[in-house]
Amino acid sequence: MTDLLKKTMCELGRAIETEGLDPVDITSAYLDAAESHPNGTRIYARLTKDRALAEAQAASSRAKLGVRRGLLDGVPVSWKDLFDTAGTATEAGSALLKGRVPAHDAEMVCRASSAGLVGLGKTHMSELAFSGLGLNPITATPPCINDAGAVSGGSSSGAAASVAFNVAPGAIGSDTGGSVRIPAAWNDLVGLKTTAARLSLKGTVPLAASFDTVGPLVKSVEDAAHVFAILDGAPVVDLRGAEVKGKRFLILESVAFDDIRAEPLAGFQSVVARLQDAGAIIERGTVKSVEQAMELSATLFPAEAYAEWRDEIEANPNAMFKPILERFRAGGAVSAVDFISGWQKLRQYRAEYLAQTAGYDAVILPTAPILPPNVERLLSDNEYYVTENLLALRNTRIGNLMGLTGLTLPTGVPSCGFLIQTAPNTEEKLLRLGSACESVLA
Repeated sequence: MTDLLKKTMCELGRAIETEGLDPVDITSAYLDAAESHPNGTRIYARLTKDRALAEAQAASSRAKLGVRRGLLDGVPVSWKDLFDTAGTATEAGSALLKGRVPAHDAEMVCRASSAGLVGLGKTHMSELAFSGLGLNPITATPPCINDAGAVSGGSSSGAAASVAFNVAPGAIGSDTGGSVRIPAAWNDLVGLKTTAARLSLKGTVPLAASFDTVGPLVKSVEDAAHVFAILDGAPVVDLRGAEVKGKRFLILESVAFDDIRAEPLAGFQSVVARLQDAGAIIERGTVKSVEQAMELSATLFPAEAYAEWRDEIEANPNAMFKPILERFRAGGAVSAVDFISGWQKLRQYRAEYLAQTAGYDAVILPTAPILPPNVERLLSDNEYYVTENLLALRNTRIGNLMGLTGLTLPTGVPSCGFLIQTAPNTEEKLLRLGSACESVLA
């Protein structure tokens, strides 16, 4: 049973197809593992056991009849607790939404269910998704696979932990400034940030809709490709024959290496060396528009987030973790003129970035410049909290600001990720590049 729980989503799908493994047995194994795991209640906000078993039984029947809906029909996933699930509380890690029970599934949940994915339950997350750390004293702080005393990364903290601790084979999270890629990197997983507006946000609790995206946290690029295809309603990208030989990569030196810690730097450098040995062409350079865009972070993200949540926050501010409350309220100081001007500038910076990087197959950088911070120190040392919170999302935020799609891969150094970024709506290209890099790193 332990071996079953370690399989990738696609391995489970193939076992259903060719070995007769029953989706009910798979789902029961994961539900049992989640219920018995010592960190189970820190990972899952709630399991949806009845729904999961019903979906698994339907998948089992299809498998026996030879009418499976795809490779992942009957394979379980966990859902970040900001995707609406009919009849089950969806609270987005916040006491402000306690007892909120939606009447309908989010569109992404509908697509996944229609493809046969089995929903195990809802995972804990940063409060209203507004932190890259995964620290949440209001509900729960999921653990990091590599350091029991550290955060798991946010805001898709429980999503990453569910996969890393083998209580789900895959997870669906969201990414506004790094919330898929950071927890994936800190838990040695693959995480895909999709292009903004490519996947529907209908039925998803928002943070800043202009930047919010949906994406999987999984154990392989193949899994990411199959989950993305389901959510996108498109054919699965063909990963066969992907290689790095002759591919041109730009190491983005703008901002991304400032104050970087030794371990993330070592992990990144080891990947670069292996890619070069495999025939990749790697150059280094800066992109001025990235530096300019980063200056807009304190304007655009908090202003849109506070506009979204101001009424609920100010009706009950004491229900919030103070640092998250303060981060939201910072958006109230942004004027409409500055916000609109910021977006005008950002559109210009995006165009400049794409023009300057057009000659490369991808831009690469360390996923995060730091390791997962210690929970107790974050709670007791405000200066440490502020510093680590800002650094956690620093590199990933580049992709959100530039409107890119991004994929983080494990480097082999614990909790250190390697981030590949390509132009908007090039997920298929990105996944092939990711598969090629994954083969080299393996």
